[in-house]
This record gives sequence, C-alpha cells and structure tokens, in this order.
Amino acid sequence: MTSESVEIEIPQPATSATQFTQLFSATRRGARLARLLAVEQLVAWGWPRGGERFDAAALVVAELAANAVTHGRLDGRGFRLGLALLPAGRLRIEVTDPRGERLPAASREAVEGGRGLIIVDALAADWGVHPYPPSGKTVWAEVSATRTGIGYPASGDICQ
Repeated sequence: MTSESVEIEIPQPATSATQFTQLFSATRRGARLARLLAVEQLVAWGWPRGGERFDAAALVVAELAANAVTHGRLDGRGFRLGLALLPAGRLRIEVTDPRGERLPAASREAVEGGRGLIIVDALAADWGVHPYPPSGKTVWAEVSATRTGIGYPASGDICQ
C-alpha cells in the first residue's frame, strides 16, 4: 500500500480590508464588546484615537448596539455589527437585530433612556433603517472621516 500526498486548495472567502462584521450576544456585555471591537478595528484602519470623528463613530456604535440589545432582542438571537469604509470618506456602521417590527424613531423629547437616536442623528452624516429578511432590521449610520462643514481633516488625517 502506498500513500500519495495530494494538495487540495481550499478557496478562502473574499474579504475586504475595509469591512468588518461580527455577531454578538444580545446582552449589555455584547453591546460593550461591539463598541470595543469597533474601536480596535478603526485603529487598525488608521483612525487616530481620540479624534472627533473617532469618538463620534465609537459613540454611534455604542448607541446602535445598546438599542439592538434593549429594543431588538429576542431570546436566543444575537445582533450583528458591520463596519465598512466607503469611498466617499465615510464609515458605514450597521447593526442588525431580529425585531423587524420594532422600528426606531428619533424622539426630540428628553426622556430617560430615550436619547440614543438623537445622539446618532447629531453625530452621523446620515442614518436610517431597512428590513433584514425574513423578520429583522438593520439600523445604519454613516460617520464622516472628516469634520463636517469645514473640510479640515479630523485629528490631522483623513482615514482610508
């Protein structure tokens, strides 16, 4: 009996260095971990820590993740965080949860625990929600890599 060595090439999934996706448990700890991993991903992409846009992106991730845990939770189901650097110099943040029937709405009333989307609206260049079939939703926000309205880079550099 002889043995032959056979090389098999296993195709790897196509991934982009400018995209990040991760599933998290629908718990407060999962929301915190989503923010922490988003921050580390931004650093890996070259965003300087502590810059105005860096802090805005971290806060938007925190608010959307907290909303997914608070309002989009179903037992046994988690939420998904997606980050993507867009060619227009924006960071797209997406948080997907299983509760498609509970659509978010930014309320201008200052009620305790109800200001998350007001913060997202203030920090993001744009945000919205779209269905995630069969029954979920994705809340997305885009944060500019530069200060809005002025044209100056945040903390010295435009992040790409």
